[in-house]
Amino acid sequence: MDAYTRSVINQVKKLSEINPYFNEEMKLAMLNSPSPGSLADLVAFALSLDVPEAQDFLETLIVKKRFAKLLVYLKREKDVADIQKKITDEVNDKVNKYQREYFLREQLKVIRNELGLDEDDKAKDIKKMREGLEEGNLPEEAKKAALEELERLESIPDSSPEYNVTRTYLNWMVQLPWDKSSDDKVDIDAAKKILEKDHYGLEKPKERIMEFLAVRKLKPEYDGTILCLAGPPGVGKTSLGHSIAKALGRKFYRFSLGGMKDEAEIKGHRRTYVGAMPGKIIQALKRVEVNNPVIMLDEIDKIGKSYQGDPASALLEVLDPEQNKTFIDNYLDVPFDLSKVLFIATANYVGEIPEALLDRMELIDLSGYTIEEKLSIATKWVIPKQLKKHGLSSKEFSIGVPVLKALVSDYAREPGVRVMEQFIAKLCRRAALEKVSNKRFKKFAPSVADLEKILGSKRFETDMAQQPLMPGVVTGLAWTSFGGDILFVESIPLKGKGFKLTGQLGDVMGESANLAYSYVKRVLQSQIEEEQLKSNKKVSKKAKNVQVVPTPSNVPAPNPEEATDFLATHEIHLHLPAGATPKDGPSAGVTMALALYSLATHQMVRGDVAMTGELSLTGKVLPVGGIKEKVLAAKRAGIKQIILPWQNEKDLKEVPERHRKGLKFHPVKHFDEVLKIALKKK
Repeated sequence: MDAYTRSVINQVKKLSEINPYFNEEMKLAMLNSPSPGSLADLVAFALSLDVPEAQDFLETLIVKKRFAKLLVYLKREKDVADIQKKITDEVNDKVNKYQREYFLREQLKVIRNELGLDEDDKAKDIKKMREGLEEGNLPEEAKKAALEELERLESIPDSSPEYNVTRTYLNWMVQLPWDKSSDDKVDIDAAKKILEKDHYGLEKPKERIMEFLAVRKLKPEYDGTILCLAGPPGVGKTSLGHSIAKALGRKFYRFSLGGMKDEAEIKGHRRTYVGAMPGKIIQALKRVEVNNPVIMLDEIDKIGKSYQGDPASALLEVLDPEQNKTFIDNYLDVPFDLSKVLFIATANYVGEIPEALLDRMELIDLSGYTIEEKLSIATKWVIPKQLKKHGLSSKEFSIGVPVLKALVSDYAREPGVRVMEQFIAKLCRRAALEKVSNKRFKKFAPSVADLEKILGSKRFETDMAQQPLMPGVVTGLAWTSFGGDILFVESIPLKGKGFKLTGQLGDVMGESANLAYSYVKRVLQSQIEEEQLKSNKKVSKKAKNVQVVPTPSNVPAPNPEEATDFLATHEIHLHLPAGATPKDGPSAGVTMALALYSLATHQMVRGDVAMTGELSLTGKVLPVGGIKEKVLAAKRAGIKQIILPWQNEKDLKEVPERHRKGLKFHPVKHFDEVLKIALKKK
């Protein structure tokens, strides 16, 4: 009994740490119990026994058996208590780390306040933001939204992820230039000097920019239209934007729209997304720190489109002076006034710009440069820039005018000056190499013959457009996104019947070729019928009574099946060289018709003549676009005479006088006039 009693007391001591019933009073009562049976009953009372177990314990009268059952109950209670303690420890370990930090920070805050120390970081941030919102002169709507977010920020624990999201938003609201503007310093004379210094030629764009600056001087708050500088690569679109900003005394920011497929890049992400940011427009304003910068939207014709949205549609609000006064970025979710921003867009090909977007902009065309202009640009700008870049002086490097002219004509005929600059840089690198490796080096002055050794084979043939052409080959003029270019149309006869087209022609050009084939075939048949009528007239005794035959192009064929012309007895293959380059557009109808007529009549077309124009089924020459670019291309290629539709004669006014010098233009209304000019012998 003594052993049982001690065992029970030991078990109770172990359980006293867990079971609240085994307190000090319980321990004292156990030690003072009158008998072992009373001790057993007292301990059993403190245990949580089921009703059947408690009834069984009461019915056990033998004290030893009662102690045996009690020890089993105590052991079970101890095991349950151990498991309970283990579970409690695991739960405590899994308490959220941020929750513990929150309590610690709150305690730290109280301790710092009690000790009279400085405010914590959160209080500092909130105080700084509140001051920024008060000093920022935000519009009423924006200020109200920001203050609501600030109140919300105060109630969010700084350990919460939501705290940083709200804090970032308020930082954007504080840092945006709601009322910070740079003063316009419009000096027309100084602006003119800046434009003349930075760019050669480009009279029409310069004139339009000067008009724009003049209006800004008279009315600074003029919102005006958005300018779009359109032209081939390398003609100076981006640098013109820099010059406009410099002339206005404004800050300049440029970003490219090329390949942009997500409209959130323009309008911003909603704050529900992870990593949400404002759009490029709001980001630009934050970086320049004023609300009236010059923002250049580069490559606006190369905007993409995907399932993520249409950035071009998002730009409609940005570039509309009537709408951008209340531009709402998805991230800010409050209106921001963009009417003070001067937007300048650049594009290579206007046809790729959506019509609704194009309607909001004023186009300024920048055509390519002629050889003469490139020579001036190379002498005044490119060569000094490259010499400085490569560590050379003007005494150590010189290029004569004949060499420079050969470089431009044979290697850099592109409309822009970027390729020319690359070749001049290559010459500078060769000069630097010779200066370093040759101790006797004095001056690098290459001749025309040296160009091929340094720059490789010629990329263009100087007299390519003036070479004598064979029958069936005609020189045409084409417009591309990189400027104008000359285009050869070749045709040959084959055995058989039919008409074959090659050269990767688009649908429009394919239709023009088929139309030209049908028209020329009809002209040839009419000529055959006319000759038959003339021969019959000579034989006939009643020749005086024969009616006058209409012009060949308008003669209706009584029996078209009887007229066996050249095209009806041969298969014709018409080809436009550079088959890997896609070609399309309504401007080569006249050229293809002349090639077929030249082949059929075996007459040579003049080599110094190039042409452009669309052809109707009745032989009318229809107007086309891109006249300025085509004229510049003809000038670069050495063309002397140009045939163009009479309705395009007015477009020649856009071509500067110095570009038209040395060229003879032939406006035509009908294909018959083309034949008289192009097939005329020298």
